[in-house]
Amino acid sequence: MDAHGSLNPSPRTLDVDSLERFDRLVVTGARSMHGWHAQSLDLRGRAEPLLTLNVEGSIFLGCTFDDGVEASLRSRGALIFPRLDGVPFNPYRSRLYTAQELYEGIVGAPYEASPDAKVYQWSIQPGRRRIDATLAAALHDHSIGEALEAFRRSGTSSGQVTVGVMGGHAAQRGTPEFAAAGTLGRLLARSGHIVATGGGPGAMEAANMGAYLSEIPEAAFHDELESMAVVPGYRPSVSAWARAAAAVVERHPDGTPSLGIPTWFYGHEPPNYFASHIAKYFANAIREAILLELCDGGIVFLPGSAGTVQEIFQDACENYYGVPETIKPMILVGRVHWQERYPAWQLLAGLAEGRDMAAKVHLVDTVEEALQVLEGY
Repeated sequence: MDAHGSLNPSPRTLDVDSLERFDRLVVTGARSMHGWHAQSLDLRGRAEPLLTLNVEGSIFLGCTFDDGVEASLRSRGALIFPRLDGVPFNPYRSRLYTAQELYEGIVGAPYEASPDAKVYQWSIQPGRRRIDATLAAALHDHSIGEALEAFRRSGTSSGQVTVGVMGGHAAQRGTPEFAAAGTLGRLLARSGHIVATGGGPGAMEAANMGAYLSEIPEAAFHDELESMAVVPGYRPSVSAWARAAAAVVERHPDGTPSLGIPTWFYGHEPPNYFASHIAKYFANAIREAILLELCDGGIVFLPGSAGTVQEIFQDACENYYGVPETIKPMILVGRVHWQERYPAWQLLAGLAEGRDMAAKVHLVDTVEEALQVLEGY
């Protein structure tokens, strides 16, 4: 599965996601737009090239044209997906989200007024299954997948190994569990890895926070952990929870990039503010599969409950049936948690026995041990 949930290899296409790129292609002598995917562009003022280029086989997603141009494009073989009104998001967006975008206005207004909350409210409306709404959500998730692929090819993450950190959303700020997850994110980022999480609260927030603040001194990092503990969790107030994190980011505006992949399917769990790049999906199944696929350096599973157990065995299934070259390390942190409270380790070890994945399944007690295991690969 690729980053936009496709089970088939994509044909060679050219994403045209800015006017600068469109103009550059025209100036350098393009004659045909076959295979071009123009996305969310205001192409008013570009009538001349659009009326003279061969547009057969091109696709326009949510673009705007001068009068008469759209009809000409359709008549000459272009496929045009119209702008979709009445949805609180851009189905054709060409980049990942940022926390500042999702939480726009959070300093002076409640979370319920933020773009993130408005999209979640839209997603659970009774009429959400209408064809236009379904199409808008599907196009959005496809666009996020394309943006995620662009992120992987970018200078931000190209050449770096991505390690996933998964764990419970219930870990509260100010607790040893939260600090340990933060330390793990910090250690991973300092060792040159891209940290990827499910993008939500708890252990996910802590890991993204640790990565984001990985370049500040140790004492300053613990000071910020303490500053966040004033608002331990997102209940009863997402607004207060988000503002505490936003204040940390404002004090440290140039943090280390990391990735969060949350979903509006679990919209009651807000996205955390520390992931610099956020790939937020409507379809949770696609989001889960993509998160596992992205973590080419393996996954560290911190203590969690039902959601984390599901992720352990979803990853285990991929490794169980995978060829040796595709098997990735799985590291469970917390012997008592994973052997006694939720005894996933026994089943995981039993599945791995006698198979290629056996050498890459580990149980440790601390995040420092987890990093040592990863460094052995």
